[in-house]
Amino acid sequence: MSILIVVAHPDDEILGCGATSALLAQAGTKVTACILCGQVEARVNRPDLSELENDCRSASELLGLEPPILGNFPNIALNRIQHLDLVRFIEDAIVATGATVLFTHFPSDLNDDHYHVSRACQAAARLPQRRPGLPVIRELLFMEVLSSTDWSFRGGPSFTPDTFVPLTEQALELKTEALARYRGVMRPSPHPRRAEMLRSLALMRGAQAGSELAEAYMTAFRITTLGE
Repeated sequence: MSILIVVAHPDDEILGCGATSALLAQAGTKVTACILCGQVEARVNRPDLSELENDCRSASELLGLEPPILGNFPNIALNRIQHLDLVRFIEDAIVATGATVLFTHFPSDLNDDHYHVSRACQAAARLPQRRPGLPVIRELLFMEVLSSTDWSFRGGPSFTPDTFVPLTEQALELKTEALARYRGVMRPSPHPRRAEMLRSLALMRGAQAGSELAEAYMTAFRITTLGE
């Protein structure tokens, strides 16, 4: 099994499934983040590009992930990029990693970049059905990202998880530390992007799943064996 996490911006991969990816990596699974807007030039308080890339690689390394795949698409402007260009970039990442499971954004996030990445990832997930010889994509999961999924207004579908991954304290600590590796990303209260909210969300999802802590996802697509 090879996991590909397809996100718009550096830090989305940590917010969405940082603890899950740490657990998968610890179990020996190959996990890679594919970040389309790797330079996030429009981000407030963004460090120098070399520092940002170092932060991104440091966060992945801490979690045990493979080196991230970084694109140079413009953030807060993916609506101006040809859909096919986004799809092909993700397809190339699927081929390069041999991915069989994809994580990506919930398509009704408030952040418009998240919508376009999710839509492109859904199209790219069909690549093995169009190109014989590639590993089958067995699962496509939507993540929740604090300050994007939770900030969405009425008008679109809400994030309603149906898949839960129980977490250890260590996995949650790794997620929190990995997010802190990104300079200028954490925010003071009451902003949701802070350590207390990471834990609060994990506690709430754990309570829904009957465990102490959990990360939650919505299943877009899954191939399974009956009884699994």
